[in-house]
Amino acid sequence: MSQPQIVQSALGGETVVARIGLGGEDELYATPTRTFVYRAEGLLSDESVEEYPHDAERVTVSEGRRKAKVTLDYGLDGSETFALPAKHLDRALHPIVEGVLKANGILDEEESMERLFRFSELTLVVAGARVVRHIGSGLWDEEYEEYRYEDVTDLTFENGSVATSVVLTVGGRQERFKTPNEDARAVREALESTLLGYWGVSTLDELRAANEPEDEDPAETSEVSFGDGPDPLSANPAELSDEPKNATRDDASETRAEDAPNAPNAPNAPNAPNAPDAPDAAESVGVAEGSAAAAQAVRADTAEEESTGASEADDEGEQGPPVQQAQPSTPDTEAADSVEAGFADSGFESAGPVDDDALVDEVAALRETVEAQGEEIRRQQELIEQLIEELRRGR
Repeated sequence: MSQPQIVQSALGGETVVARIGLGGEDELYATPTRTFVYRAEGLLSDESVEEYPHDAERVTVSEGRRKAKVTLDYGLDGSETFALPAKHLDRALHPIVEGVLKANGILDEEESMERLFRFSELTLVVAGARVVRHIGSGLWDEEYEEYRYEDVTDLTFENGSVATSVVLTVGGRQERFKTPNEDARAVREALESTLLGYWGVSTLDELRAANEPEDEDPAETSEVSFGDGPDPLSANPAELSDEPKNATRDDASETRAEDAPNAPNAPNAPNAPNAPDAPDAAESVGVAEGSAAAAQAVRADTAEEESTGASEADDEGEQGPPVQQAQPSTPDTEAADSVEAGFADSGFESAGPVDDDALVDEVAALRETVEAQGEEIRRQQELIEQLIEELRRGR
């Protein structure tokens, strides 16, 4: 596939190692030393090509739902940022990171980068002769760790409920890092294939056997016997105590028994006081008879007053004013007249004869107008879709 003329001029004869489409006619070209982003002519911009050298000190990535941005930091020379569709980010990062690692002398010129894994704050680069690990918010910077395969003697994996631990034995010590379970299989296959290929073996057991040290003849040692050891010390219980063997009570218990005071006697309960004498019965009967006679006199006076008040109220009720009778209401004639004259006053006129030719011409004119408007809407829709596509490509 031919390259645009503007791209060929920017390359200057340099070999292209990767070419990635970014949507539409936009493309990314990667060489061993630079990355080029080609933008085709569109609504928002003219045809252009942008160049980004690989000798960066730091690489950061910010991802959105549709668009992603890659920033190359060159230290004192500033930084450069370019945008691309988020769905093409992983494919574009592979040649960019490989070029940056080679430009900084981390990978050899002929060494290829097999896989690039990006986790939350862990970047893992699996290359042909080493593993490069970076921990931090950025994709890569100068604070990294590398493990050369020539120093790796064992590789194991420890499964967990959420993450899988990768254990590399490097120079006699273990280096651990965790990967999510959903990516653990891909990480394992990449590490095993590159490590075993470097050592020229087929399995991890062969790798362990190749790195086991040769067994040395153990030195002959003479056995030294210390015998059965000293006899344990013993003592005669009879010599340590003057008490007879059948003694069942000691001096302390006797002392506690003698010092215990006698329990006091409970005092006698006091006698209950005598009840007072009852009042005289004859005196109580006399008082009750006097109270009953007084209550009967009060009830008689109250009944006489109530009967007098009720008779006066009946006389006043008979002399009250007469009740007026309600007059029947007359119907509203104005509402009836309004209903009868409603149709005449509405302004409605019956349909008269219609000119068919005039109606046909009017409908035809309306149809032409609607079709013209529909065509205009379709053209506008195409322009809007093209504009959206260019915005998604990072223009």
